[in-house]
Amino acid sequence: MPKNPLTIVILSIVYFFTSCTGTDELDKLQFSLSIPTEGNSWVVDDQDKNRTLIGENGIKNWVDKETRIRTYFKTEIGGMIDLGLIAKSSDLSEIKITLGENISTINVENSTLDTINVGKFEIKEPGYHFVEIQGIEKSGDYFPEIQAILIGGDVSTGKVWFAKDDFYWGRRGPSVHLNYQVPKETGDVVYFYNEITVPEGNDVLGSYFMANGFGQGYFGIQVNSSTERRVLFSVWSPYETDNPDEIPDDQKIELLKKGKGVYSGEFGNEGSGGQSYYKFMWETDTTYQFLLKGEPTGDGKTDFTAWFFAPEVNEWKLIASFRRPKTDSYLTNLYSFLENFQTTTGNITRKGNYSNHWIYTTDNEWIEINKIKFTADATARKESRMDYAGGVEGDQFYLKNCGFFSKTTPIDSFFERDAGGESPFINFDDLP
Repeated sequence: MPKNPLTIVILSIVYFFTSCTGTDELDKLQFSLSIPTEGNSWVVDDQDKNRTLIGENGIKNWVDKETRIRTYFKTEIGGMIDLGLIAKSSDLSEIKITLGENISTINVENSTLDTINVGKFEIKEPGYHFVEIQGIEKSGDYFPEIQAILIGGDVSTGKVWFAKDDFYWGRRGPSVHLNYQVPKETGDVVYFYNEITVPEGNDVLGSYFMANGFGQGYFGIQVNSSTERRVLFSVWSPYETDNPDEIPDDQKIELLKKGKGVYSGEFGNEGSGGQSYYKFMWETDTTYQFLLKGEPTGDGKTDFTAWFFAPEVNEWKLIASFRRPKTDSYLTNLYSFLENFQTTTGNITRKGNYSNHWIYTTDNEWIEINKIKFTADATARKESRMDYAGGVEGDQFYLKNCGFFSKTTPIDSFFERDAGGESPFINFDDLP
């Protein structure tokens, strides 16, 4: 590590000749918005460093000059932008700042957090942008700690979107939903059938492609690690708590049966209840089928059962059957969703295609569902993240989130897909 005075002089000379903005112009920069790096930054192509370099109060413990860190924000308009940092460094560091086609190099040597002017740049189009920071040279052990990106100028006179609080949820990204519009003149829904196809390249770590959601739970497929994927089915307890240990015995979810190799237990943190999952390395560009049943027992309880069909296996597999107390209901509030449960991959886009939606009612008939309402979670509604979309493509609905794409679908929009007209062929008596 260079620490001698000559190196420091050389760094200062390099800074003087490579900075794209003169001293007079830097002095004229004005900032109106502060974008916290803690909630809006990711290390490029390195999930492990996302855990160690970006945390409370922003970017810290930055050693490797090959590391590139991007801070994202969305603008309503294009134009000139004043750019700065709130940062500090225990020793002299030189770093490169990139925004679109604009590049600047600056020195950081202040030992306490302070405003550092970077330059006046141009953003040509509205939409999502990122400020990329990379180390060039340092005289100490670490590159600077960076708490915030500062912006001002013409662009900041329009609306600018970024995560201002609730950084855990902001880093996970927005969750998006398909709310199925069940015709009013039908019998009660006993079975709900759905299909999911994940396009190649969209099986991002932390993704949950939920197929069959209902008023008391959810059922779908996840990417849990590079070597593990799951088929997950959960039912909430009627007792509202995030701690399963607090659930009274008479309100606990009862496991009736489960398939071979299926794990079952309790879950918490987002409500509590009974959970089951089956480890299965499902693949992209393959259509998987999901079948859910909900039927009251007649004594104030309801049984919910989930089956999964993989073409690689070519038969229906029982995931689990749960009994929910204090419930007397067939299937209601049918929906699908796409969420990311890993904060380290909130900068990567994923998409799922949802197709061939059917219900089977107490009138003993299959009814096709081809209309949905697109919705999104609080992270999207409070405009912390604007990278969400959903809608219809031919005979499929789709959901898309994360990765800072600019085109957003209006929340609460309605869509209708082409109807296929051919109901599933399932012999209910043969199901395991």
